[in-house]
Amino acid sequence: MNISTPVLYAIGAIFGLLILATILVWWIGKNKPGDASDELMLRIKSWWFMIGVFTIAMVIDRAISTIFLGFISYLALKEFFSLIPTRRIDRLVLLFAYLCVPIQFYWAHIGWYGMFVIFIPVWMFLFLPMVMVLQGQTEGFLRAVGTVSWGLMMTVFTLSHTAMLLAEGDLSNGIAAGAGLLLFLVFMTQFNDVAQFTWGKLTGKHAIVPSVSPKKTWEGFIGGAISTAILAAFVGPYLTIMPWLWSAAAGAMIAVSGFIGDVNMSAVKRDLQVKDSGGLIPGHGGILDRVDSLTYAAPVFLHFFYYFFIGGRA
Repeated sequence: MNISTPVLYAIGAIFGLLILATILVWWIGKNKPGDASDELMLRIKSWWFMIGVFTIAMVIDRAISTIFLGFISYLALKEFFSLIPTRRIDRLVLLFAYLCVPIQFYWAHIGWYGMFVIFIPVWMFLFLPMVMVLQGQTEGFLRAVGTVSWGLMMTVFTLSHTAMLLAEGDLSNGIAAGAGLLLFLVFMTQFNDVAQFTWGKLTGKHAIVPSVSPKKTWEGFIGGAISTAILAAFVGPYLTIMPWLWSAAAGAMIAVSGFIGDVNMSAVKRDLQVKDSGGLIPGHGGILDRVDSLTYAAPVFLHFFYYFFIGGRA
């Protein structure tokens, strides 16, 4: 994949910012140790992971990038199935669910938007319950079909939008192609996470959903969304064909949807009474803990860009 100059400069700037942030947070933790500095360092490390992973996905061949993104989606689905109770009889159903990953990412890679948007929400939504019914066991049927379908939507369908951004961007984003769109999405999502945490620590007093995520406050949410929108207004025209005002709107949408994805996964973990979704990344949870914001932000951003800047091209 040929990486454009704006993307290369942007990647360099992001890693420079990460180095600076890491040094600053380390210095704060050393001089003023506490939960806040520890949590901020955890988020910075999460930022390193996310930006590093998606940088790798952008700088290599797009086919390999799609496979790489699909592998992340597979790990997320596997992690989800390891968390929820499943019936022994549904092993065939789970196999079909895993097979959805390469098929869905193939639609994304070839840019077949029509099949991409209906394969899981329509065809697999209808197919998997049929397989369950034919197995003849009705006990736990509703819970099984609901959790499998929801897991596919949240870990495969939503995350496959990252691969679709690469395909659509190569055709429509004349400034930095698909890599520019994906970098814009991931950077804004991760920046929003850190910005909301920082604003919440500095000014947060009013919890939004205390029973789900007590540390999430209105002050942090609003401050993070405004900060993300402002930064997006400057970054967007450099990486995408969106003017500054549209970039700001996209940044605000990414901030809001990323927040919803975060608390949505928090609700799942509270329901299952687990702290982290997995232990793939020692000390930092699992894949789902790292991509929870993207499960909402990726589809929202893709369809926003598709509708306003591609004109519904099928």
